[in-house]
Amino acid sequence: MKKAQPKAVIERLESLKKAIEKYRYEYHVLDKQSISPEALDSLKHELVQIETEYPELVTPDSPSQRVAGKALPEFKKVQHTVPQWSFNDAFSPEEMIEFDARVKRFLKAGSNGEGKNSGDIQPTYVTEHKIDGLKIVLEYRGGMLFRAATRGDGTVGEDVTENVKTIESVPLRLNRPIDIIVEGEVWMAKSQLVALNVGRKSRGEEPFANPRNLAAGSIRQLDPKIVAERKLQTFIYDVAKYEGKDAATVLATQHDELGFLRDLGFKVNPHFKHCRNIAEVIKYWEDWQKKMPKEDYLADGVVVKVDEKKYQDALGYTGKAPRFGIAFKFPAEQVTTVVEDIALQIGRTGVLTPVAHLRPVLVAGSTVSRATLHNEDEIKRLDVRIGDTVILQKAGDVIPDIVSVVQELRPKNSKPYKFPTHVPACGADGRIERIPGQAAWRCVSKDSFDQQKRRFYHFVSRKCLDVDGLGPRIIDVLLEEGLITAYDDIFTLKKGDLLALPRFGERSVDNILASIESARKTSLARLLAGLSIPQVGEETAFDLAKHFSTIDRLAAAKFDEVEAIYGVGPIVARSVVDWFAEAENRKLVDRLKQQLDIEKEKVATTATAQNKDVFGKTFVFTGTLETISRDEGQATVRKLGGEVSGSVSANTDYVVAGESAGSKLDKARDLGVKIITEQEFLKMAGQK
Repeated sequence: MKKAQPKAVIERLESLKKAIEKYRYEYHVLDKQSISPEALDSLKHELVQIETEYPELVTPDSPSQRVAGKALPEFKKVQHTVPQWSFNDAFSPEEMIEFDARVKRFLKAGSNGEGKNSGDIQPTYVTEHKIDGLKIVLEYRGGMLFRAATRGDGTVGEDVTENVKTIESVPLRLNRPIDIIVEGEVWMAKSQLVALNVGRKSRGEEPFANPRNLAAGSIRQLDPKIVAERKLQTFIYDVAKYEGKDAATVLATQHDELGFLRDLGFKVNPHFKHCRNIAEVIKYWEDWQKKMPKEDYLADGVVVKVDEKKYQDALGYTGKAPRFGIAFKFPAEQVTTVVEDIALQIGRTGVLTPVAHLRPVLVAGSTVSRATLHNEDEIKRLDVRIGDTVILQKAGDVIPDIVSVVQELRPKNSKPYKFPTHVPACGADGRIERIPGQAAWRCVSKDSFDQQKRRFYHFVSRKCLDVDGLGPRIIDVLLEEGLITAYDDIFTLKKGDLLALPRFGERSVDNILASIESARKTSLARLLAGLSIPQVGEETAFDLAKHFSTIDRLAAAKFDEVEAIYGVGPIVARSVVDWFAEAENRKLVDRLKQQLDIEKEKVATTATAQNKDVFGKTFVFTGTLETISRDEGQATVRKLGGEVSGSVSANTDYVVAGESAGSKLDKARDLGVKIITEQEFLKMAGQK
């Protein structure tokens, strides 16, 4: 009996198919990219999940049944001798464990006595990088290159032989006079893209966007001279057809096959690995997520194939993909999901931040269910609505961000989001207002408990006073019990105050008090950042501290003097002056001065021999550092007279890149900004 399909499922399925087909045609046929490959993969993954649950809904024209796109008309059509398959995708270790189980079930079911009723069918695997380029099919006759073709729609491709001949990694004559068809990937080095863009910028031309699209566009150039100038490269990874007498030997396993290709003269990616089990496959995938940014080519995952050829043959193919292989994608930086609600979150200054509540989705290695929408103007710009399917982006540790709405999947009768007039968490009357001249809304009352909590969370955070162990749970208890009402109260807490609280043991209390004592010695910049002065973040706090040296001088400063500081501006200056003009804030500062040992910022004023490479230079830190934190690195730059920025621009001098560096690293390469390691930075800073 067939399972009934809800109307909503059918509508979602049809919308997905139309959207995927549109983006697939743009990307694979026209080399035009409206959304990222990762976001398109996410839509396909949702489609496959629905079709798996409702197999009766699968139709021959579904994108899940298609291999790729049609050949472009500018080139001669080529009928492939061997059909070109594409791999199914996996996005998590759990899906890979299921793939392994599926392979073993299939092999045992069809073993015809080999391994029947036993556990001796244990396939091993070969892992290879899934290169983000353009698939190419090379045919050799008598050891000479006869034809090169693109994959096309899997049956018919494009004859690009003359262009491929310009790629030096493609041998025109093999090391053996054999007939063979091989498959691989054409790609462009990231460094080559940077070099090409430098030349284009000098000529006033638009820079190329990314290596993958440029490789695809280059191979389809009608003039081979242009292709030669692009300096494309290849990795060959598969023998599609070979009937030599030694085929059974040289193609016995996948890793034998890669060795055979290398012996013939093809360029093979050196990082493939033979894995004894699926646990080793997952470990390889995890390791290369961290290491891949250091390679000079793009890869969006790992291709995993059963190593033994006899098992590959037994497993065979489905209608569109091999059963013996799968593409294990790296955590996507862009995926699609659905906005289930839009809520307002109260910040420490009373500003309301709209937050999208999302259908949980895996992005950049973690499951995400929230994304900031920033402000009312951003919601209007995106036109994001409850029920919309959106493209979500996350790079490294950056907070997830909604990039755009997939309009084709918008529900009928959806309505634009409007800010309410009242928010219960904003105090007694709950009224909210739009800040004059800004895109932000705020609570009219400044004394709501939510605002108070968030201000204290911020004050004790690592980037401000850094009171280790005094987290949100403890802050909430201290506020609820009335033990703290202002920042300076933290430094008046006694052991007896804390021991009287529920679930506070003597050891934990001693640790908290030790952390509070340690936090008494702080810098002016950290204190200013912690005071929740509107518009004053970490960078502005440092600029103010560097200019005024003491909090008394800053408190007495006039508007013009504050505005004159480079990078401050009139809005920030007005906010700072107004904050210090309030009597309650001045009293708070006086009390904090009695509790804290506030150090002046130690900043180099000349380029000494030790820090001449840092003084006056602008640094951006990205990724995870090994021996120091980002905060420590940034503090070092400032002390040596350098500048720190949160984003990469043409004015950036150095990008310090750690493990799992994200989009900032890519932008640095695009702009030709010098990229250095943590160790190189420490040497420049005289710390090594």
